[in-house]
Amino acid sequence: MSGQFALLLLWGTFVGLDLVSVGQAMFARPIVAGTVGGVILGDPVAGATVGAILELFALDVLPVGAARYPDYGVGAVAASATAAHAPAALGIGLAVCVGLAVAYMGEVGIRIVRRGNTVDVRRLRDALDEGDVVAVVATHTRGFLRDALRSLVVTALGLVLALGVYRWSPVSLESALLVTVVVMGAAVGSAAGGLVSAVGRGTGLRWFGVGLAAGLLGVVLL
Repeated sequence: MSGQFALLLLWGTFVGLDLVSVGQAMFARPIVAGTVGGVILGDPVAGATVGAILELFALDVLPVGAARYPDYGVGAVAASATAAHAPAALGIGLAVCVGLAVAYMGEVGIRIVRRGNTVDVRRLRDALDEGDVVAVVATHTRGFLRDALRSLVVTALGLVLALGVYRWSPVSLESALLVTVVVMGAAVGSAAGGLVSAVGRGTGLRWFGVGLAAGLLGVVLL
């Protein structure tokens, strides 16, 4: 168990860094992060399930520029730890709730990292303006280390929360099923809102409707 915890901690830290700081190779997508978390715990189906649900929430945000966004990848790692080997109805809804809570903790951490980076840049502004290589490397290195620490801490807190929910959750099977239904509805609504925002309300939305209808027709005919 300690080995799995260490692997999840490393994976969550890597996922948090991949979101913005380095790579950006899509490992931070919830469906990827959750599936790998499930594989580590020996339950890839549960990990992929919670990852896919969190992916619906993540479709509504774009982690670029100064935008504020939850860290759904690290949240998916914690969610996979909650859902792994739990009864499906009991695990999925609560696991997604854990994932959302951890994702928003990650957002708070991102804001803290940004403030630290801003202080660094202001302190070294003259050297950076002059193109001082040492100052540039030092600024990037400290920014990387801040984000690595953020990812590590948020992942650790998420895994502790997941363990607590998994072992001591007082929720009954009926209540857990209700939570799952509500979470699924919220996820679908969030994804739909994100799609409408992406395609717009004019020609883009009409073409989206045409594409959706054609896809559904293809599924029926095939």
